[in-house]
Order: sequence, then structure tokens, then C-alpha cells
Amino acid sequence: MLFVAILGQGSAGKALMRAEMPGPGQAGQQARMQHTAWVLFLIYVVLNGLLTALLWIQGLSLFDALCHAFGTMATGGFSTYNLSVGHFATVPELNASMIEMTIVAFMILAGTNFMLLYFLAVRKPKRVFGDIEWRTYMAVIVVVTLLIVGFGLYNQDFGQHSGMKAAEKLATAEGNGTESSENAAGMPVDTAFRYSLFQVVSIMTTTGFCTDDFDLWCSFSLGILFFLMFVGGCAGSTGGGLKVIRHILFAKILKLEVERSFRPTVVRPLRLGGEPIDDPRMQTNILVYFGLILAIFTGSWLFTITVEPDATWTDHGHEAEHKLIDGASCVAATLNNIGPGLGVVGATKNYSNFTWPSKLLFIVLMMIGRLEIFVILVLFLPAFWRTQ
Repeated sequence: MLFVAILGQGSAGKALMRAEMPGPGQAGQQARMQHTAWVLFLIYVVLNGLLTALLWIQGLSLFDALCHAFGTMATGGFSTYNLSVGHFATVPELNASMIEMTIVAFMILAGTNFMLLYFLAVRKPKRVFGDIEWRTYMAVIVVVTLLIVGFGLYNQDFGQHSGMKAAEKLATAEGNGTESSENAAGMPVDTAFRYSLFQVVSIMTTTGFCTDDFDLWCSFSLGILFFLMFVGGCAGSTGGGLKVIRHILFAKILKLEVERSFRPTVVRPLRLGGEPIDDPRMQTNILVYFGLILAIFTGSWLFTITVEPDATWTDHGHEAEHKLIDGASCVAATLNNIGPGLGVVGATKNYSNFTWPSKLLFIVLMMIGRLEIFVILVLFLPAFWRTQ
């Protein structure tokens, strides 16, 4: 966006704008692309400033407020503490739940198409609530959160392994507090909802902040969080991942193809929000994109489990049979710019145990996921350099 704002809307600028807004985006709603870029940049700066002020008012130091605001709005997820956002539960004078919910609200905004935020700012809320991508984005957050709350309470996930419990234990060890006597069965529903909502939004928007060691949740919750890594935020947001709009289009394309299998003479256009999509290449582009993601994920997964020795797991308290699942989560977390994965790279772990070939692969995957796949892959085609 800054590239377009500063250098104008030449061919390179248009290509970057389209890469950041896959599918039928909202960029065309503004008369000038350069003006659009400045509008989006202004929204980004205002939201960063507002979140910094709110966190500062809620008791964080100015440095911590700035770092967590930047990590939230950029969906980067780096915290100034090893416990991530869960650290604030160890500070008695802070209202940890209020801080967490404030960050959740701004993570949701960071994963929203910034053009929709512009329409909201100019008092056009119908444009926001009428957007199929945003409605799907919010629906996924709500449904997945409720599912994880239900299964988590049933399996007593939060009472035994919640981030607050870990924080309280740490505080006790440091002489800053006492352990709570609350057992797993006594976990309040609102607290379970808070932990679930925070992790769902953090993973889906590819932020990667943590308030709970979700690696110790039940298998269903881990599985659904793993697939949530591939969803991502909305097009035109700071979130990574595949983007919600691509999943919507992919589902519609599959539906059309299934119908054509038993109604070959029916001509039905691809529609989004009731409007036909004019771009004849859209359907092919979406299918190619998902095919490339699948190929890259599978190849990287096989490479990781091949080059990584079992010692990466066994030397750090993990079982070697988890290598297959953990390897998949490593690739998913780096390709989709999440950060934390499962098992050996769970919420309380990192990637330092991996060998250098795997780390080099993860670097490439993070670049592919952050800069959009075609921008990186084209650099490896000799024909591209011969034509420039």
C-alpha cells in the first residue's frame, strides 16, 4: 500500500494492489488507486494509535502498549514477554480480561478488509454488513469459538491447562502470588469463552498471540485450529493465510463443477454476493492457487519429516511418533504466517530445535505466505528474467 501511495498507480503498483486484494476486491470503489492507498494507510495509523492509547490507559507501559499494538494491527504477534499476552494475568494490578478482549477486537479489525473499515468510517455500515466475505469471516469466528468452548469444557481443557493457570504458577514460583484452588470442573463459561475466542481470532487472523497453551487442548480443538490456519483474514487486510474470499469462491466453484457433472448443458455464471463475476480467469486462478498451496504444503511437509532427525522431538520431551503431525503444523504455521503451531512448536515452544535445512525452508515458506505465492514463484522461472 505504501509503495502505491508513494510511487503512484503505475503497472507495478496495480500488480501489488491486486496481489494484496485477491478476488473481486473493494479497491475499485475509489476513483484513484493512489488515493485509496493513502486512505488505507491512514486507517492503519489511526487504529495503531487508538489501540496504543487504550492499552496504555489499561495499565501497560507505553513501550509495551506500542509493541503489542504494532504486533496486533500488523498481525505479527510478537510480544515483549515469553508468555505473550498471557503475561498480563501475572500482574495483579492489571485487568487481564479487559486487555485480552481489547486486543481481540483489534485483531478482528486487522483481519477485516480495510476498505470496509473506510466505508464504516464514512457512515456506510450497510457496505460492511452486506459484504459476504466479512459475514463469512465473522461467522467462522463465532462458530469455531462456540465449538471449542463446548468441547473444551467437556474435556476440562481450560481448567487444567489454561494460560491463566500457567501464569499463576509462574507468579507463585517468583513469589508474586498464590496458586488458585479452582479445579477443572469449576472453570466459568465466560473464562472458557475468553480463552477460546482469543486463540481462534489470533490463529485465524494469523496474529499468533497466545493466552493459553492450546497445545494441551483436546484433539478436536487442535484439529480445528490446524485447519483454521489455512483460512486467514479478509482480502485487503493485514492478515496472512489463504484469505476468506478464496475459500468462498472455491466452495462456489466446486458447487458449479458438481452441478455440471449431471447437468452439462446448464450455463451458470460464478456469482459473488448475487453479482456475476466478469473476470473469465477467476475460476482458473482460484483452482490453480489452491493447487499450488496443496503442492507446496505437501512437498514441504515431506521435506521436513525427511530431513529432521527424531532427536528434534525426543531431546526436548516429545515423542517421535508426533513427528508427522508436528511437521505438518510447522509448515502450516510458517506458510500461513501464524507463528506458533502444534507439539514441538506449540504455544510455549519455538523453532530453535530444528536443523538449518528446515529453518531455511521455513524462511522461504514465510516469504511465500506473506508476499503472495505468485510474486515469489515467478522469481524461479527463467522465462521471467529473459523477458524483463
